[in-house]
Parts: sequence; structure tokens; C-alpha cells
Amino acid sequence: PPHHLHHSKEFASGLSDTEDMRAKETAGYLARRDLFTSGVEMERMEQKSRRTVMRESAECISLTKRVSAVFGLYIHENEEYHKRLNEDSLMHPPEFVIKPRSHTVWEKQSVRLHCTVSGWPEPRVVWYKNNVSIDPMSNPGKYKVESSYSVHSLEINRCDFDDTAQYRVSAMNSKGELSAIASVVVKRFKGEVEESLPAPRPREFLKYGITFETHIVEKFGVSFGNEGETLSLGCSVIIYPSLQRFQPEIEWYRDDKLLVPSKWVQVHWSGDRATLTLTHLNKEDEGLYTLRVITKSGYETHSAYVFVRDSDAEVAGAPGAPLDVYCQEANKDYVIVTWKQPAVDGGNSILGYFVDRCEVGTTHWSQCNDTPVKFARFPVTGLVEGRSYVFRVRAVNKCGMSHPSRVSEPAVAMDPADRARKASAPWTGQIIVTEEEPVEGVVPGKPRDLMVTESTKTYVVLSWKPPGEKGHEGVMYYVEKCVSGTDSWQRVNTEIPVKSPRFALFDLAEGKSYCFRVRCCNSAGVGEPSDPTEATVVGDKLDIPSAPGRVIPTRNTDTSVVVAWEASRDAKDLVGYYIENSVAGSNVWEPCNNKPVKATRFICHGLTTGEKYVFRVRAVNAAGISEFSQESEAIEVKAAIASPAPPFGITVLESVRDSMVLGWKQPTFIGGADIVGYFVDYREVIDGVPGKWHEANIKAVSDRAYRVSSLKENRLYQFQVRAANMAGVGIPSLPSATFKCEEWTIAVPGPPHDLQVLEVRKDSLVLLWKAPVYQGRDAVNGYYVDIKEADADFETWRGVNEKATSKKYMKIRDLTDGVSYVFRVRAQNKAGVGKASEPTEPVLAETKPGTKELVVEVDDDGVISLNFECENLNAESKFVWSKNYEEITDSARLTMETKGNKSKATFNAPSEDDLGIYSCIITHTDGASASYNLTEEGKFILFSYLHRIHVSRFCIVIPLKSELAVELLEKGRVRFWLQAEKISASGKVEYVFNDNIINQGEKYKMNFDKNTGIIEMFMESLQKEDEGTFTFQLQDGKATNQSSLVLIGDVFKQLQKESEFQRKEWHRKQGPHFVEYLNYEVTSECIVRLKCKVGNIRKETVALWYKDGREIKANEKLDFSEGVLSLEIAQISKKDAGVYEVIVKDDRGTDKSTLNLTDQGFKDLMNQVFSVIANSSTPLKIQSSEQGIRLYTFVNYYNDELHVTWHHKEAAIAFTDRITSGVVGEQLWLQISEPTEKDKGKYAIEFFDGKGGLKRTVELSGQAYDDAFEGKVLGGKYHTHNFIALNLTCNISGDPVPEVTWLKNEREMVSDDHYILKFESGKFASFTITTVNTNDSGKYSILVKNKYGTESGDFTVSVFIPDEEHGKRKIKYV
Repeated sequence: PPHHLHHSKEFASGLSDTEDMRAKETAGYLARRDLFTSGVEMERMEQKSRRTVMRESAECISLTKRVSAVFGLYIHENEEYHKRLNEDSLMHPPEFVIKPRSHTVWEKQSVRLHCTVSGWPEPRVVWYKNNVSIDPMSNPGKYKVESSYSVHSLEINRCDFDDTAQYRVSAMNSKGELSAIASVVVKRFKGEVEESLPAPRPREFLKYGITFETHIVEKFGVSFGNEGETLSLGCSVIIYPSLQRFQPEIEWYRDDKLLVPSKWVQVHWSGDRATLTLTHLNKEDEGLYTLRVITKSGYETHSAYVFVRDSDAEVAGAPGAPLDVYCQEANKDYVIVTWKQPAVDGGNSILGYFVDRCEVGTTHWSQCNDTPVKFARFPVTGLVEGRSYVFRVRAVNKCGMSHPSRVSEPAVAMDPADRARKASAPWTGQIIVTEEEPVEGVVPGKPRDLMVTESTKTYVVLSWKPPGEKGHEGVMYYVEKCVSGTDSWQRVNTEIPVKSPRFALFDLAEGKSYCFRVRCCNSAGVGEPSDPTEATVVGDKLDIPSAPGRVIPTRNTDTSVVVAWEASRDAKDLVGYYIENSVAGSNVWEPCNNKPVKATRFICHGLTTGEKYVFRVRAVNAAGISEFSQESEAIEVKAAIASPAPPFGITVLESVRDSMVLGWKQPTFIGGADIVGYFVDYREVIDGVPGKWHEANIKAVSDRAYRVSSLKENRLYQFQVRAANMAGVGIPSLPSATFKCEEWTIAVPGPPHDLQVLEVRKDSLVLLWKAPVYQGRDAVNGYYVDIKEADADFETWRGVNEKATSKKYMKIRDLTDGVSYVFRVRAQNKAGVGKASEPTEPVLAETKPGTKELVVEVDDDGVISLNFECENLNAESKFVWSKNYEEITDSARLTMETKGNKSKATFNAPSEDDLGIYSCIITHTDGASASYNLTEEGKFILFSYLHRIHVSRFCIVIPLKSELAVELLEKGRVRFWLQAEKISASGKVEYVFNDNIINQGEKYKMNFDKNTGIIEMFMESLQKEDEGTFTFQLQDGKATNQSSLVLIGDVFKQLQKESEFQRKEWHRKQGPHFVEYLNYEVTSECIVRLKCKVGNIRKETVALWYKDGREIKANEKLDFSEGVLSLEIAQISKKDAGVYEVIVKDDRGTDKSTLNLTDQGFKDLMNQVFSVIANSSTPLKIQSSEQGIRLYTFVNYYNDELHVTWHHKEAAIAFTDRITSGVVGEQLWLQISEPTEKDKGKYAIEFFDGKGGLKRTVELSGQAYDDAFEGKVLGGKYHTHNFIALNLTCNISGDPVPEVTWLKNEREMVSDDHYILKFESGKFASFTITTVNTNDSGKYSILVKNKYGTESGDFTVSVFIPDEEHGKRKIKYV
């Protein structure tokens, strides 16, 4: 698919190391991108769901297809329309609206030159190369010439050196000819990796021809790590359609070399996410990492660079560790170890390197060289044949030793021929090598092809071949040397012959010339010597490379720069280059890469946006590191210019019979340059099928609104918009919704448009808009602004202003820090409120670090100025001053001056005409803007201007009546003040906080009454950052004084706390509020009454009661005279526990009071209830019955939670079957059955109320005991037979008339046919049992109660059948 081919082309271009697309990293990319290319991708920070990503990817693919057809569109209809107009008034010579720009590109890249030409008749455009006309057909595929929308382009494919030339474009019509010139410079470079990624292996096609769409999302970016750390790279992969049985092939590459899992590298595929983990970072891990996802339909890739920094050295100033340790030419007892020098030398030259070896399977490291070697290759001899070794290297300078490098791969000491035969043998431990027995008695012949393979200042390496004749099996060698010009041969290895046909000679005199020869030996003897070598001078054959040439930095992104340089001349065996950067002027250099790169171009990441850097380069080979190149010119880190992204949010602002006015939103990415205009296209939609696009405007429009004319009434249309800047015209937006061209006749206005947000702070912002294009039946007379949180539902839109504002701007306050909002605006006229505008994009309420406010200053000469500054400027940033949010273009009243990052607007002749809101916006920043309202503070400032300085010279020190003090005012406002005894009208005051001058603004309000000498400063509240020292510095001519107040520690915290409390109290009391908060009381009837008192109430004030968040009583009728609210709870129990809340509210505000009656709160309430119950108890009384003696007391109300204890002789009674206690109604009793003498004594009942409790006592002894005991023994009995009914009657008296209750077995009875209960005339109570049976046996009681007390009477009824045969029934009652 085109989507996949697009990525493949990017990779083949040789550009690499990006976060999004490899080609996007160079300025050359900007030169070769299409005028309407699909290569613009917006970087989005938000996390996306799989469905969202798929939808956006599908839209992107669709957009790519549409863009590819743009160049085929026709503008004939529009041309014919213009031809029908008066030609004399329209004809004009060609004019270049946008001229072609010069480009510097890399070899094998493509470049596109383009220009925009106007003129009528339409000019004929011809392209020339070095004044020779370019014919695309003469070299097919090399040149491509296109023209569309008055935009003409020349594309040169796969540039080479011959394409470096001057290109001219000529435009000609009947009115004249005009030319423009641009140069193309083609530079040669090798890619950052020498070869491209290998082609993916062919995969078996699935059935039914399924095509897979692959999307890589949540991509890893450029990463930085330190040696020894663990680093993970990952991407989410979405494949559509998703088949369970099909999984893609995941491959990871470093510098285009396939990575395989090892102890250093781990890969993981979860089914939708690919992860690569580098378990222990070393500099070998630095490089360009590429993820390739392969399906049967093709593959997708993503690449980004990983940088590995050196870990901290053990010794300060020690160099970084070497890297890429590798073993070469391993033989029986010999191997050559190579490595790469580190980029960091610790500030001192590296003296050399030590090579360490370790036998595989052991942990003992031994040093191979006694003195450091400077050459990055070293022959290691003395190995044990058949054993495996690993090696590491350490660098040393005068400060100390570096960390050791990462260990090499294992190398086995054995003959290469044997290794080939034993390819399957392990490379660890000892390998047993079997040799053929030498032929007995045969002395080996001469070695062959002896040569010097390597020569350095430290050593010389010899290489030869074994003798060809029989007898070489088991052969070993002696090496001999002699000084050139002599015949004095000296054996080098006198003790032990070497087994390998390689040998390194050390301890040779540098600069001397030597010859070498070799002899073979075996058990039969020593053979003849080989032919000697040519004379060899001891010294380095490989020279350190020369310094690289000119270094050229190019802008790339906000944090990276592309650095290119000229290669070192005549460099042999070049390993690569190291690049360093330094902030301009600092002379502090930092490495850009810790692993040499072979290309002459590198992308330096991790730079600071807006900072200026210089760069330098060094070349590396085995002999060492070159001198530094010359420093590059300083370059500011900022994104390169690109064409803008598409506009969006296309809406209709007005519609008439033959035209429509469109509005749209500015692109989110403007390409780093101002947008110079927009182009609008339209197409008709017939029966749901869109037609061809037609251009609506030839010249770009600067406003984000445009009237499209020549439309047909009642037809349907779609629109698209493209933005243009100096880099070119961006791709078109997605087609708009379908709109019908018809006359609007509605009375209300259309929607406002072009909403802008300025001065964003954590609690406020300013919203600007433009008036509706469609006014409606009457003129617009006001606007309403709506707000909602960005993630909230549509129904949560709420108005900001209750009354319409006539201005086209509004400052919106009381925002919540960290919350995102969206806004919309509605216009109104006499007919009503019109349709709302399109909402803004979400705006996060936050004060960004470094935000500055606009400051007003009045100097000693009374000159008033507005001052604004910003730290985050770039070269294109401009200060734009406005009054009442309309740009100031007339300098008659205000003079603007900008120097660096500061701008000043000075009033020329201040007057009341200058009052208003002044604001300043800085372009090409992240929204830096501020304003100052001179409407409120203008009179004071103008007063300062009208009074010139009159210096008082009578005193040196200004006397003070009082020192600086602080007090709290209403609303919690903080007032700092002092009073001077005398000060003239010329006196001045500077207000200082923590040695910084503070000025009048939203936070600080100052007042200086020169008549009274009182100097005041007010703050609405105290924040944490306001802790410190406040100082007022006074000056009156030469007289000065100052007074300070220190607010730190507990003093500040207490003042801040009190201020915040008073501020909240003031706001609370502006509406209905609680004078007395919710509390409770317990009445004598044990009713719990919750009550509170409310102040500042009106008729419309309402009160709502809640328990545990649920409303229990609504719209309480308030007593306006007292404002007391109450809620009564009768017979309180555990179910009434909870959190009670009262809310009072009206249109002025809301207040709330909460009472927690859970846990301890409920216990405290119940203890108060118990205390009331205890105090209502009657004295203990004694009553006899057939069962025994009963002690009892009555309470007004009994609660099941009440805890009482009975005591006998001051000890708690242990209850048994004989002694029991209980409750009947409101009676608490103690029953003593079968009393004895031991039961005499003092009895008490104790009520517990959580405090001291209450006791009621009675003495059961003497006459009281005798009476009770006699009553029990002589209790009346009545026996009767054949009773059909039983009737009992008693007389009752009391005022008020008591309530009567009958109980059976302590349970209340209800009158029915069997039990007839009566209470007549308030005096006579009767109890009748009809048709008595044995079920009527039991204990009966009568209770009488009024508000003054309670009495009771008990009796027992026993029904039995003594004589069953007679069937007679007897009743006994007591």
C-alpha cells in the first residue's frame, strides 16, 4: 500500500535517527518534501485507545490518497469565469507570490523547488539549469515538472554531484516576463550506517488475499542512559484485521544489524507491544535502534537513537572506558585484541591502555602488558592451546585508571584449521586437540612467506606459513632477529618455541631497522631458517588521522541539531568520528556520542531549546584520536521551518442564496513560521457523491474567515482549507461536513467566530472573539460566554456572565488550577440569543513556570511606562501591544521599544484618554501574554505624573510615628502599614519583599497618603511563598528611612491561618449562614432535639436536612425572627445514629452545618439521654407478691440501651433463679423469691450515664421486711369451681387522668372477645376473662401513668383441673 511504500522510501534515503520519521531529521527533508506532502505528522502527547489510533490511521491513509490526486485537479471553470470578465482590467504581467528557495541536500536525496506565480493571462513557466532549458522527457525519472493552483514545482530525483547548479524559473505571458533563481548544492556523505536494513524474509501468504494494516503507536523516542543502567524501548503495534492465529514477525536492529537475544539484550512480544531491554548499558549499546514489524502485506519500521553516557569514574579525572573489544586472528597461543578509544579522556590525554585476559570458567583476570600501549591493537601471546579466553581493556591517564570495558566474546586458542574441523566444539573451558604423531626422524623444512604484518613503536608482528613438505605435524618455531646491515642473528624465544605461525616481538629499539627469520623444530631437530624479511624500521606504520574539515550545524528540532563536517584527508583505517558540543561562550565541552560514527553527519540530541551551541569533531583510528576540527559557527537550537499542518473546525458563519462565509481554526502546528494565508476549496455533493474540488480563492486570505461565492442555491457543498507559510502550502484539511447553500432568515445572530485564549493563569484567562458575520434581523447588542470542563458532558455548559457584555473580550476568573476547560460564545440582538460558536480547544488552567506579568513604572521624571519581558523567546518572536485587545498601530500616544527579551510602552502625554486595558502578546511562544488595567489604577498613576519632584532638604532621616506593622482587615485582607511624621508631596516609597522590589498589581495594592504620612500595602491573602521580610523604603529628596517586618515560622503560619479563616467567614456571611452550628439537647421527656440558628435569611431562603447524605426533611419553615431550625427525634435508638447535615441556601450563597452522631458522638448523646432517664426515676419501693418481694422504680422513658446495676449491701447482685430483675413498661424491678433473713439490708439501683451515674436506694429490714414477708405468706387465695368468666375491678385516681395499661407476663394486652379491658369515667378499670381456660394462667399487671408518675398492681391467675373425671375446672388467683 502507499502508506508502506512511503516509509520504505524514507528508509532508503539514507536519513536516520528520528523519533517519528527518519527523513524528518535534516534540513534537506524540508527541501524535498512535496508542496502538499503527507509527511507532516503532528506529535501528540495524549495516550490513545486502539480504536482511536485505527480511526486516525485510516483517516491519514485516506488523506494520503486524496492528496496524491491534488495535482490532477483542474481550474478551467474558474479560468473561464475570469476570461469572461473585462480582460483589460485583469491582465497583468507575471509576479512571484512565493519565490523558489535555495537548498543544500545530501547525495541520493530528492529535492523539490517550488514557487507561486500570479498573472493574467496565465503565465507559461519554464525551468532552466545553468541557463539550459530542462526537458523532463529527455531524462525520464530524473526531473518532474508540475503545475497546479498557480503553484509550479521542479522535482529532482536522487541528486548527484552533477545536479549542483543554479536553477532559474521563468514566467512569461503577453504582458511580460519575470525570472527567479535558486541554487541547489549536493553534498556527499556516507549514511550513519553503511548498509541499509536487510530485506525481510519472504513470508507465506495467508488465504483469501487478506491485506494487513500495521500501525506502530506509542513509539519510543530518543533515549539517554548511563553505563550500568537498564533501559527498555517499546512500541505498541496495532494490526488490522486482528487474527488470533496470525502473529507478526518482530525484529530489532542496532545500526542496521539484527539483534539476537543474549545476556545484554532481551526481546519480548506480548501480542500488541514489542519491547527491547538492554540489561546492562555499555557504550557498545549506543546507536540507532530500529523496530521492524513484518506481515505478509509488508513491513513497518520505527527508529530512534539511544545515547549511553559514561558512568562516574572511580577517580576524578580518569578517562572513560574503551569499547568494542574484539579478538582477531586467534591461533594456538596467540590472539590480536582490538578496541576503540573512548570519547572522554577526563580532561587529560590518555597515556595508553592495559589489556586484561581471563580464562573462561574462571574469575581471575591477569594483565597482559606491563606498560600501557597507545595503539588500539595488541597481540596477546602465551595462551594455552585449546583453552578459551575473554579480554577487556582499561584506559589510563595521569589521574588514574578507567572502568574496564565490556568483555569481549570468548576466543579459543587453537589452529584455525582445527577450529574449522571442530566447529561443533564448545568455546568454553579447555578443548583437547589431537595431533598426528610426527614422522620419526624427519627434520621440518623452512617456513614460507615470512612477512611483517604490523609494526608499531611498541611491537612488531610477524606472520608465516608452515613448511609444505611432510614433517610439519607437531612443529614449533624459533624466531630470530638481527640489526639490518649485520649478520648477527639472535634468537628471540630461546626457552619456549611458539606453536602459532604468528609472533609479536617487543622491546625493539624505536627507529632502528631489523630483519627477521624463523626456524621450524620438532623432536627430530631444528630446521633451516626461512628467508629473512626485508629491513623493517620499528615505528608506527599507521598514522593518526588528520583533523576533520569544516563543521556545519543545521537546525533540526527543538532539542537537536544536524552536524555535518568534511572528512579527514588521507585517513587510513578510519574507525569513525567523535562530536562534541559546547554552549557558546562557556568553553565547557560535552560529548555528543560515545561510540564513533563513520558518517560525516550526525544528529546531536539532548540540547536545550533556545540555547546557542558550537560543535567540533575528532577522527579516530587504531593509532589514536586526531586533533579537534575548528569550531563551528554558533547555532540556536530551534525547530526548522516546515509547512503548516491542516486547519480544522470548518463551520458556516453566514449563508445566502449564492455564497457562504466559512470560518476555521488555526492549525495546531504552524511549521515554525508565521502563517501568511489560507486557500479554500469547495466541491458539490450530489446524492451523497462528492464532485471535484474547485479553488475558491487564488490569492491567500489572511483572516480565518472567507466568503465562497458563485455557489448555487439549495445545493450541498463540502469545503477544505489549506494554510501557507514561507516554507510552502500545507496539505488540505479533512473535508468539512456537508452544508446547504440557502438564505438564512432567522432573526437571531449567527455564531461568533475565531475564539482566542490569552493570559492563561492557574485561576483566570482572557477570551477574545470576533462578531458574527450574520447579524440577524437587528444589530448585535451583546454576548454571553459559556464554560465547561473539557471532559464533562454537553449538559454541563454553564454561563459565565448573567448580563450580556458589549465587548468582544472577557477575563474569566475563579478557574481551578490543573483543570482543562473549553469555552464558547453566543451573540444576542433584540430578537434573542443566537447559535453558539464552535468551542475552543481544551485549555489547561495553569501558570507556566517563568510567567511574567505586565508592570507599570513611573520614573523620577514622572514618565509612565508599561513593561513586559519573557525568557523563552526565539528569533521570530515579536512583542505585540494592544489597548482593549485591539492592536496599537498608532504611536502618537504610546511609544513602543523592544530590546532583547524586554519591551516597554511609554505614554507620550498621559491623560484620561489613555485609560483602558493594555496587553502584550509575544508571538512564537507557548502563549506568553499579560495585561494591565489602567481603568482602575489610572487616576493614581496620572496623579504621579502631574506632580514633579520637589526635594525636601531639611532632614536626613525621615522620622516615623510608627514602625511597619501588620493587621488583618475584613475578608481576611492583610494590611501592612506605617506612618511617617512628615513627608512632602515629592516623597517616594519602594516596597520590598525578600530584597526584591514589588509593584502594584493584582497581588499587591499600595496606598500612600502624603497628607497623613500613612503608607499602606494590602494583600488579599497570604500564600506559602509570602513568608519572609517586608520592607518599606522611604525617600524624600535626600532624606531616607526604612522599616522592616519579619514574618517567618510560627508567626507567619498563625497570621496566614487567621487570614484564611476570616476570608472564608466573610464569604460565608454574605448569604444565609449559621450563627449557631448544629447541636442537640435532650428534653425531660427524653426527646432528642437537633437545633441550629441561622442568620441573614430571606423569604426565599430554604433549609434542607440530611442524614448520611439522604434528605430527611426538606424546606423547613424558618422562624424569621429567631432563625432557629430544629429536628426532634423521639424514642432514639441505634438506627438514629449517623451524620446529620443542614444546608441553608438562596441565590446569595450556601452554608452547611454538620453534626456527627456516630461512634463517640452517638455514645455522648445516649449518655445524656441516660442521664435524663436516671434523673426521672422514682424512689425505690417495696412490694410483696405470692412469688416473693419485689423492689421497683419508675422512669419517664425507658431505652433498651440503658445500663443499670442492682446492688445489695454495696455489692453488685449476682442474679439466680431466686433473684431476678427486669423491666415492665417504664418500671424497673428486682424480684426476690422465697426471701430469707440473708436478704435483709440496703438495696440500690445504679444508672450509668457515662459520668458519675445516679443511685436510688431502699432499706429492706425491720418493719419493712416484716410487712413484705407477711404480705407474701398471708396473700389471699380464692378457690372457686365451674367459673365461666373472671372479672377484676380496681379504682384509679389522678390528675391529669392517668393512662391505663394491662400486662400479661409483662407484655401489653389488647382488648378483644376473650379479654375485655375497660376504663370508665376516668376512675374505674376492669379486667374480664370470658370462658376461662388453662391458657389464661399467668402474671397480670395494671400500670397507671401520667406526667407526675407511675403506679402498678400485680396479681397472679392459676387455672387447673384437679378432678379430670368430673371435668370441673378450678381457678386460683392471688
